[in-house]
Amino acid sequence: MSAQTQSARLTIADITKLYADGQRFPMLTAYDYATAKLVDEAGVPIILVGDSLATVFLGYDSEIRITVDQMLHHTAAVVRGTKRAVVVGDLPFLSYATPAEAVENAGRFLREAGAQAVKLEGGVRSARQIEAVVKAGIPIMGHIGWTPQSKHVLGGKVRVQGKSLERARALVADAFAVQEAGAFAVVLELVPDQLARALTERLSIPTIGIGAGPGCSAEVQVITDLLGWSDWHPRHAKPYANLRETILGAVREYAAEVEAGTFPGPEQTSSMDDATLEEVFGRSRLDRADSVDLDQLIPLDRDL
Repeated sequence: MSAQTQSARLTIADITKLYADGQRFPMLTAYDYATAKLVDEAGVPIILVGDSLATVFLGYDSEIRITVDQMLHHTAAVVRGTKRAVVVGDLPFLSYATPAEAVENAGRFLREAGAQAVKLEGGVRSARQIEAVVKAGIPIMGHIGWTPQSKHVLGGKVRVQGKSLERARALVADAFAVQEAGAFAVVLELVPDQLARALTERLSIPTIGIGAGPGCSAEVQVITDLLGWSDWHPRHAKPYANLRETILGAVREYAAEVEAGTFPGPEQTSSMDDATLEEVFGRSRLDRADSVDLDQLIPLDRDL
């Protein structure tokens, strides 16, 4: 494989091939240039600019608060930070209420932000929107199970979906509706392991699990959970680092050194020629007070 081929951006066809070859693959969220650059360098094939941006990065109390323009701003930053990964932008709340709105806003993610695909929530209820977006030539990823934008309809409290007979059957219908509408993959969030496995076995598109057990075709996690930014993480997440303590320790050490006067030190300091400094601060004849014509100075009490 040539270097050019290795560095070329992946396509939806490449993701489909991973699935066809039986290769599980990771997906991670990212919301900024610097993080996306590292995730891309690590070889993660899909980066999702999720609406979780609202809560984990911008400090809102709900994913519902994020706007299309905010999502586009951060998606564009992620695209600039990547060379290889497929970047998927998340359509926010009320940006795809109708098929026409879905096409218009999905198109903005590709046209303005440079994303390669979009994601939206909902199964049966969103099938017409998914179909319209696909017909417009835009790759789309579905999202069923626990869908944060619909949390008020789902009872408000984050919980596993599909444990009852009625809810399990509804999720099966949602999964097939997403597939039949033309989505290239579907996220299964907070779904029982057995149900997720059964759906994965029956669908012909990749299932991407989060809190859905190890039986899905792929896995997605929120980057801040993965890196341990908080002192809490959800049950379905595993912190692979503890950046909270690393960052706190670094900032506290920096602050202490500034207060003690030990930072910056010689290694962080530059110097200049002493003779130049002599000239700058009045040690030459022209800068001495006796070279100034006092009659030309403006009195301090003069009315200007």
